[in-house]
This record gives sequence, structure tokens and C-alpha cells, in this order.
Amino acid sequence: MQPTNKPRTELWMDLALVAFLIGFDVTARLLPHVPGVMPVAASALFAGRMLRVPVLAVIVPLAAMALSGLAMAGDAWQVTFVVYAAIALPAFAGMLAKRWQGALPVIGAMLSCSLIFFVTTNFAVWAFGGLYPLTWQGLTACYVAALPFLDKTVLGDLFWCAALFGGAWLVQHGPALGRRAL
Repeated sequence: MQPTNKPRTELWMDLALVAFLIGFDVTARLLPHVPGVMPVAASALFAGRMLRVPVLAVIVPLAAMALSGLAMAGDAWQVTFVVYAAIALPAFAGMLAKRWQGALPVIGAMLSCSLIFFVTTNFAVWAFGGLYPLTWQGLTACYVAALPFLDKTVLGDLFWCAALFGGAWLVQHGPALGRRAL
């Protein structure tokens, strides 16, 4: 019986996917895009669901944000911390969503993460950004000013989830589909 290198091969495949997702996310953040429409959260969810080594899923959004952040203007450190925590949340949601099959758990996880991102990051902007008075009126003004980005973020996250999971499905099933067409 010959020893198998399956665990080693699986790790290299996971590392290749991590590198691809980080590179994809960094590129998407740095290229012109619709505000709020980026693949980082969807990539984190995808990584959490697909990777065999859970810690790698958390590295995807954090590394993508840190690397692309080197070329972008920064926020107050408290806001940045909340953004990083909120953008890593989909990786954990993806890990939890592994328990269920189908698209509904992925859609539910992504919608939840998008809304949590909106609520937490805008709260951080209000609390630490210095743009709004630290009153109920200031908090309300902050959320109202952010509302035009909410639909773009939710739709963008769902679009990128569909693209990533759909692309993975095509990679896994595409050759079989081609054989059936012959």
C-alpha cells in the first residue's frame, strides 16, 4: 500500500484558493467600483464554507483589507478595528453554514452579515469618526447618510456570493455537463 499525499494536496489547494481570493479582493478594492459593492465579505463567507482549515478563512478578508488598505486613506483605528471585525464575520458564518446544504443557508448568512456590517460599522463611524455629534440625532444622521449604500452592499454581497459559489459549482460540475452535451 502506498502512502497518500491527500492531506498535503488538500492544504496546497486551500492555500491556492486563499491566495486567489486575497488577490481578487485586493484588486477589486483598488479598481474603480460602485461604492459598497466589493467581494470581500462574499469571499470570506465562501472561504469559511469551502476551506478545510478554518483559520485560513479568517485570513482571507483580514489580509485583503490590510493589503488594500496600504494604498487607501485610513480611518480612526477604532473604526478600522470594527470594519475588520465585521468583514471577518462572514468567514465564521461560512463555517457555520457548512452544516446545511443548498443556497438558502448561504443567502441567509450573507444577508445577516451584510446587515451586521452596516449596523456595526456605521455605529463605529458615529462613535469614533468625529463626523457626527454623539447624540441620538447624530446617530440617526449617520445611519440616514449611510442608507444609500445599504442596498448596494447587500446586493453586491449576494452577487459576489452567487459568482463565487456558482463558479465553484461550474468548476466541480462543468466537465460532467460538457460530457452530457456530447
